[in-house]
Amino acid sequence: MAYAIVNGKLMDRSEAKVDIEDRGYQFGDGVYEVIRVYNGKLFTLKEHLARFEKSLASIRINLPFSTQELTEMIKQLIEKNNLHTGIIYMQITRGASPRNHAFPSEVVSPCLTAYTKEMPRPLAKLKSGVNTILAEDIRWLRCDIKSLNLLANILAKQKAGENNCYEAIQHRGQDVTEGSSSNIFMVKNGVVITHPSNELILKGITKDVILQHCRNLSIPVEERVFSLKELTAADEVFLSSTTSEVMPVIEISGSTVSDGQPGTVTRKLQQAFEQEIVSQCGNLIESTLA
Repeated sequence: MAYAIVNGKLMDRSEAKVDIEDRGYQFGDGVYEVIRVYNGKLFTLKEHLARFEKSLASIRINLPFSTQELTEMIKQLIEKNNLHTGIIYMQITRGASPRNHAFPSEVVSPCLTAYTKEMPRPLAKLKSGVNTILAEDIRWLRCDIKSLNLLANILAKQKAGENNCYEAIQHRGQDVTEGSSSNIFMVKNGVVITHPSNELILKGITKDVILQHCRNLSIPVEERVFSLKELTAADEVFLSSTTSEVMPVIEISGSTVSDGQPGTVTRKLQQAFEQEIVSQCGNLIESTLA
């Protein structure tokens, strides 16, 4: 039996349901988080919960549980589902009320749902690298909020899939922003360059871990806007996300990145990231560097 959480209650996933007038369903009026689990343990939990609360505050939804209560629920869900390697998906919506664009005038209880999913590490891709495609960034101007409104991201990801690519690298005009579900990094002359964490991109948890390890390894970093021209002339390109970790990019819209192999800086950061996983969650069965 698989279990899920609905409004703080653990239940059979087949019985997990929400109201048809839930504002998340009708308006995308809510936020979500995806947290990685390795060896049955949560990775960067504190950082994910902090971002979750920040996103909720940005759209004026109160977290209906304390951080400690939420943590205990998540851990219970992992244990009940016997999750070893995978993810926790959770979201909170404003709740259910008669359909109206404005916030409900009556008191409405936010709706929390959560479930687990088995998901192995993408080891083959981490070793070989992935192909990507460029896509115009048509999203709204508050991409720092991890909201349920993902239609523009979905269209970009669909474009990638239809072109046999792993990810779409988005850009506003000539300025690179981020992937449809990832942060984007380029390396030039040993310097790691990535878009600053402002309202035009999501502040990635994995991105922050990578930047910390750049500091630990004395790898120079520039958080600044960079152009498509710079991207295509990069020595290395990689992307990051909760499920992609530190993913080498070897092709962009049919053009090979450098020599078409994952670069030296990328490999160093992959190794550092794996060491971070081991530090937080215990030894890994397989490594990208084996």
